[in-house]
Amino acid sequence: MRQFLVDAFAAKPFTGNPACVVEPFDRWPEAAWMQTLAMENNQAETAYLLRTDDPARFGLRWFTPALEIPLCGHATLASAHVLLQELGVTAPVLTFDTLSGELTVRRLDDGQLELNFPANPPVQIETPAGLAEALGAEVVETWVGNYAVAIVKNESVLRALTPNHAEIERICTEKLERNRGNLMVSAFADAGADYEIVSRFFAPGSGIAEDPVTGSAHCIIAPLFSAKLGKPIITYFQAYPGRGGALTCEVQGDRVLLRGRAVTVLDGQLRV
Repeated sequence: MRQFLVDAFAAKPFTGNPACVVEPFDRWPEAAWMQTLAMENNQAETAYLLRTDDPARFGLRWFTPALEIPLCGHATLASAHVLLQELGVTAPVLTFDTLSGELTVRRLDDGQLELNFPANPPVQIETPAGLAEALGAEVVETWVGNYAVAIVKNESVLRALTPNHAEIERICTEKLERNRGNLMVSAFADAGADYEIVSRFFAPGSGIAEDPVTGSAHCIIAPLFSAKLGKPIITYFQAYPGRGGALTCEVQGDRVLLRGRAVTVLDGQLRV
């Protein structure tokens, strides 16, 4: 059984967000086995694929080292990349059946892949007590969708954050509805940057201290910043220290199109 390590939302190796992708199964393995392998891989996500009668349609599930999650952008991008670039699938559009419903990935003429995901517009709330202290920075605005979103003063503040992860998990779990202890922190980019919005994602509630590039969180902030800037297409950079990755998001009604690239770093053989 082959397993691939793919850097997603990356134009070159060792950037973006790594995900493990296991070649498609004919039937789902036991969930406990998938969770154990995800723990062994110790990447933000391990993606599992299921064949169907349609060669362009697959079941797709995502596991962090700690739990199965309902939506993951970078591991979906990585899965599509593996199917198209490593396993010879030739369909122009791939369809995935997931816990978040039907998702599609389209190959663009420039080599990027475009994910069609559900938008998750956030609602602004009063900043919870203790959140600024947990981040170690002033919070300008707080919003909440499936994850919490904190907007900070500028890019320099965002890049310098050294948060208290336990407090972030506690505050986001106890005080914010629909949240499981994860926080996207965003700011407008510095002048002259080749992106417009910069972010970091702290996910202790999912067993991840900080995620390098988080597609699902952009389904929250894309509608937010599209409304703030008055345009549907915005360029983003997730500034994970020493790594990071870029993507473009386009809001189309109740959907968000996420565009990016992926690179295979490892092609291995599982012996389990």
